[in-house]
Amino acid sequence: MREDLIHYIWKNGKIPFVNLYTSRRKALQIISLGIHNYDSGPDFFHAQLEIDGQLWVGNVEIHVKSSDWYAHQHNLDTNYDNVILHVVWEEDKVVYRKNREEIPALELKNFIPGSVLTNYYKLFKSSKDNFINCENDLNSIDNFKFSSWLERLYFERLEEKSNEINKLLIEAKNDWEKVLFILLLKNFGLKLNSEAFLSLGRALEFGIVRKLMPNVFQLESVLFGLAGLLDNVSSKDKVLNQMKVEYFYLRDKFRIKEEGVQSPSFFRLRPANFPTIRLSQLANLYVNRPQLFGAIMTIKEISQAYEIFNISTSNYWKNHYVFGKLSTKRENKLTRNFINLLLINTILPMIFCFSKWQGIDVSLRIISIINTLKREDNKIIRKFNNLGVNCSNAMDSQAILQLYNTYCTKNRCLECVVGDSLLKGK
Repeated sequence: MREDLIHYIWKNGKIPFVNLYTSRRKALQIISLGIHNYDSGPDFFHAQLEIDGQLWVGNVEIHVKSSDWYAHQHNLDTNYDNVILHVVWEEDKVVYRKNREEIPALELKNFIPGSVLTNYYKLFKSSKDNFINCENDLNSIDNFKFSSWLERLYFERLEEKSNEINKLLIEAKNDWEKVLFILLLKNFGLKLNSEAFLSLGRALEFGIVRKLMPNVFQLESVLFGLAGLLDNVSSKDKVLNQMKVEYFYLRDKFRIKEEGVQSPSFFRLRPANFPTIRLSQLANLYVNRPQLFGAIMTIKEISQAYEIFNISTSNYWKNHYVFGKLSTKRENKLTRNFINLLLINTILPMIFCFSKWQGIDVSLRIISIINTLKREDNKIIRKFNNLGVNCSNAMDSQAILQLYNTYCTKNRCLECVVGDSLLKGK
């Protein structure tokens, strides 16, 4: 028996509300189950019960065995003084308050229908080779119910990303443009260089970026120099040497600190994703879109995003991938697939978080945009697809990633609509 099942049973009222009695055979009537507490302290607050004809209002604590009360040292914690009912699977020890009054116990094993336990054990008895616990029964879930769950999961994912944004906002002293710059840098670095580019964004004062916006060469020089891409490079390349001189001048002028900035990697990257290319594209984005934050916050259709991010590199990088080495001439524009990733990982979370900060609900606007984006393609999405899950757009793929990473891999099945439906036998 696991404690999460007992939580589930109590929270969802999966017990008969008639003919209940405590372990001391006193009549028990549940008036209110209480409010689930996700923080420290008793599991449910403000429950209302009638025990042996007397009304009680207080908290409920849940354990597998009643002796867990002492194992967890609740007897020493004043937060548990107002517990009026101890809900356990098995009472193996009588529990007392500090004043030596016995805390009534409800022993659930006497009241739970066998079907609930059967479905529970079936759900968690999956083979170690299974991708997820419910993979054999996932198709049995009502489509409307599952689709609604995916939408909730997508906004849960946005909330988590908002928490990250709010932390950056505190660091940036409520400068939303600075936060956007940091997040764009992080996502321009993709998976391999995200941390390196993030460290670069944190180190560079956005006020300096504002001052350099009219001059793409200066902005590139600072980005390349601070990222360490001008270090230890001996070359007769004219642009490289000019950038070195410019960076040293601007570093001293603006007192730019290099500590803590990680050097990006070129290893196993396609040339189009080299840090040199991505930093040049970002510099050109800010030079060509000086009011970038305002433009992004007003995006209502995907076409507007494609227009804003219709950006290429500087001329030098149209026939170079690295300093001093010519390559075939090309445009080096941001692709639509890359812009889609920016929309998913940066732009929509920023719109959601900023609008929430303003007290504006943009849920429908965000859904209309995310539903027009193609789904992501990765191993997790493909495995869910093989299980019959229809993933038709980016909202579905983001929701499935949230489902897998937050619920499936952590065995939080009882908090999932799928697990709840299977436990109910629906």
